[in-house]
Amino acid sequence: MTISLSKGQRIDLTKTNPSLKNAIIGLGWDTNKYSGGQEFDLDASAFLLRENGKASGIEDFVFYNNLTVYGGAVVHTGDNRDGEGDGDDEQIKLDFSKIPESIHRIGITVTIHDADARQQNFGQVANAFVRLVDEHTGFEILRYDLGEDFSVETAIVVCELYRNGGEWKFQAVGSGFSGGLSALARNYGLDAK
Repeated sequence: MTISLSKGQRIDLTKTNPSLKNAIIGLGWDTNKYSGGQEFDLDASAFLLRENGKASGIEDFVFYNNLTVYGGAVVHTGDNRDGEGDGDDEQIKLDFSKIPESIHRIGITVTIHDADARQQNFGQVANAFVRLVDEHTGFEILRYDLGEDFSVETAIVVCELYRNGGEWKFQAVGSGFSGGLSALARNYGLDAK
């Protein structure tokens, strides 16, 4: 049975699921129909963070222009530019055995591409969720529905996975930012130009 999380909740991943070696982080959303005349393009990203809570460079950043890091430790499956259809709109795959020991936390985020130019924000996005699936069994371990708490934000830290005593845990974050992908990159220690 899938565990449903609320904002701020944490859950053991590998300790309570010892067979979990490869996970799929599925992210999905719907856009509210409005007369803005522009398509929505939401993008998932992963920031691999060191002990200091910062990424050290492009090798610690997975997004639509850098799909794979550390020999397949974290893989973005590709950019969905319209979010149409049911299920996951974008996915990030994790191979826990390949994630370097120097990585202590992985921030999973969603941003709106060209949000300022298109006058878009997460107040126009509905039914946003993240789910974690065991890639080998297809079993959905957990799900976090973000709700309708956002208005002017253009970027969201959806969740974080982090090491704790040699095991991986999951935290439902749901924290919004203004400034899109560049604001998140700066927050995580990258110089976004």
